[in-house]
Amino acid sequence: MVAEYGDGDRLEGLKRHIDPIWIEEALAWSGTVTLRRRRLPAEQVLWLAIGMGLMRSAPIERVVDALELAIPDRKGTLIAKSAISQARQRVGHDPVAYLFTVSAAEWAGRSADAHRWRGLALYGMDGTTLRIADSPENRAVYGGQTTHRGESGYPSVRIVAMMALRSHVLSAFRFADYGTGETTLARGIWNEVPENSLVIVDRNFLVKKDLIHLETSGNRHWLSRTKVNTKWAVREQLGKDDYLVEWDVQEPGLPSTWTLRAIHYQRKGFQRATLLTSLLDPEQYPAEELVALYHERWETELAYDEVKTHMLDRQEAIRSKTPDGVRQELWGIALAYNLVRVEMERAAAEAGVAPNRISFVAAVAMIREEFFWLGSPRVTPGAIPASLQRLRRQLKRLVLPCRRPERSYPRAVKLKMSNYPRKRAAKRTAK
Repeated sequence: MVAEYGDGDRLEGLKRHIDPIWIEEALAWSGTVTLRRRRLPAEQVLWLAIGMGLMRSAPIERVVDALELAIPDRKGTLIAKSAISQARQRVGHDPVAYLFTVSAAEWAGRSADAHRWRGLALYGMDGTTLRIADSPENRAVYGGQTTHRGESGYPSVRIVAMMALRSHVLSAFRFADYGTGETTLARGIWNEVPENSLVIVDRNFLVKKDLIHLETSGNRHWLSRTKVNTKWAVREQLGKDDYLVEWDVQEPGLPSTWTLRAIHYQRKGFQRATLLTSLLDPEQYPAEELVALYHERWETELAYDEVKTHMLDRQEAIRSKTPDGVRQELWGIALAYNLVRVEMERAAAEAGVAPNRISFVAAVAMIREEFFWLGSPRVTPGAIPASLQRLRRQLKRLVLPCRRPERSYPRAVKLKMSNYPRKRAAKRTAK
């Protein structure tokens, strides 16, 4: 049981969102059990994985101390870094993955339900890559980008995530080696789309087999832009620049044609574009609203920026040097991000604003400061409830101005590959 280890007061601000039963189930499901009383029990390693994502710049020993995870020995000796590494290896990544899965299903479902559009829960899905530590093991398992200039400086993982669009709470999370495509990873996520929902995706995910399966397996819908080479036949005009169209499928096991809705539009300063969707009723789902809704897809890009730039402090790579450690750390990062977002959503509700009106940058900084302060030996348990109440009160003050839709941020290359060869260990010559 979690209660057997330490007082847990210093994690209470985030722990209240996670049912202790989930932690027990995660460890039991993965076959991870604590046979004896250890300095860093398995239950606490789950919180360490979350703390590593939340406190990216802090040494791992500092994370353990700040969250008061380790049980001191009789002499009060601090836990060694090697013992932390051994504890992480002992637990592995499966319990953290399970904990993310069960918590995300509840948090994201509740969040999307609170911000529906015309009765549909809104989700967004997109992919990205993340650099990991440059070790031989990581490079062999995950690989990386290769060009005429050689291998990239760091190996990378491919990530695809789905989130409640208007709160950024992640509902599904997948990752694999760099060579695995985004649509391949997304295939496992489409099955997790809830009933009565709409998923907004980039045109890269416009895969016939996946989308036909989605819309024929319940009241699940999608919205995307078209690719340049997408061809169809107009069947009926529904309104100005609004059409029912038929798309030839020509794939085994699927219908010969596919009825969709195509909406043409043009925004000032941009080229003419076309949306495709499974929402066929123009009265129930007006075209102008769908056009505005599609551009909320950018929230997925903002979520990835929040993780990489602000939560991970734009570090070159995450810490773990082994493939299993990478898996554990990635699931911990996803959990940490969701915990911050759940706190922000609660603060937004109390302040009477939308979740995207709370500053993520300031919220992460404030939560970090609070937990480092709580980890100080000068802090008494009696001061902790007041500190956590102060944290929630401060979060409500982090209200941002309303979004300005007229602003434009064209895509740009922020970091190019170096012209110099990748640094490698010097080869030993035989004597």
